[in-house]
Amino acid sequence: MPKFDFEVITMGHGSGGLLTHRLLKSGVFDILKNEWLDQQHDGAILNINGKIAFSSDSYVVSPIFFPGGNIGDLAINGTVNDLAMCGANAEYLSLSFIIEEGLRMEELWQILLTIKKAADKAGVVVVTGDTKVVEKGKGDKIFINTSGIGNIHPKANIHHNRIKEGDVVIVSGNIASHGIAIMSVREGLEFETTIETDSLPLNHMVMLLLDQFGENIKFLRDATRGGIASVLNEVAEITSHGIYIDQKLIPVEEQVDGACEMLGLDPLYVANEGVFLCIVDAESANDALNLLKSTQKFDHASIIGHVTTENKGKVIMKSKVGGTRMVNFLPGEQLPRIC
Repeated sequence: MPKFDFEVITMGHGSGGLLTHRLLKSGVFDILKNEWLDQQHDGAILNINGKIAFSSDSYVVSPIFFPGGNIGDLAINGTVNDLAMCGANAEYLSLSFIIEEGLRMEELWQILLTIKKAADKAGVVVVTGDTKVVEKGKGDKIFINTSGIGNIHPKANIHHNRIKEGDVVIVSGNIASHGIAIMSVREGLEFETTIETDSLPLNHMVMLLLDQFGENIKFLRDATRGGIASVLNEVAEITSHGIYIDQKLIPVEEQVDGACEMLGLDPLYVANEGVFLCIVDAESANDALNLLKSTQKFDHASIIGHVTTENKGKVIMKSKVGGTRMVNFLPGEQLPRIC
């Protein structure tokens, strides 16, 4: 239960005065307690050696609570995963809130507890941050920004310039679950079983892949907004290679596929929060796939295609019925505010 003696956020909680102090001391500092936050300084002094990655992202998802998670774990996993896609293991995060006046303290408390759980699971520490409060009607309950740094794995050499003909494209799991989980809340849809977000930290698995396959891992990217179609098009465009994929090999949960059909959405473009694409040397592809599938969270991983010198700059997909079609960039916003 919240330790606060107030029920909702007021403008006073962003004043920098006594209410701000009580909000931070009884909430953020208490839940996320560590040696850096305990100093209650404007910043954190860190000891970092070697090559590091730095990333920042903001989270404005609506609704802020959805099946399987909320904006809190989304904000932690999102930045942890952005660093992982650089080949880095997240070590330190900043955490900044923009809270709308009137947010119920019970909701903020639940988000804080989820942030703590997600950070522990990812093995990352929140060392600094900020809190601002805006007038009612000037926000949408709560927005969160997280920035993070992490050391690059010594074997990592992630760069699109290293992608060549014959390299293999692997997707780490079922696609489109996160976007449909959000849509199910917005549209009041009910399914036989609840479709939950796929949000999870990817850093541990990426470190295992780099431990075993090192430089044979050429490219990593989490398929968030725009789905796997956008990532594959970015790769095709920037490398001037072609990408060939097989629709039958792309894993989609049956209920998610059905929901996409009902809503008129193409799962290739629907957002994910715990799914990544890996382009790997052909010699290591099957072993990398087996490593992914050996863990429960990635047991739906699949080789979905390969890099080719044909159709330069384009993504071509063999359909389930045997024809082929071009997969283009998403022309507009398919699902607004899903992360």
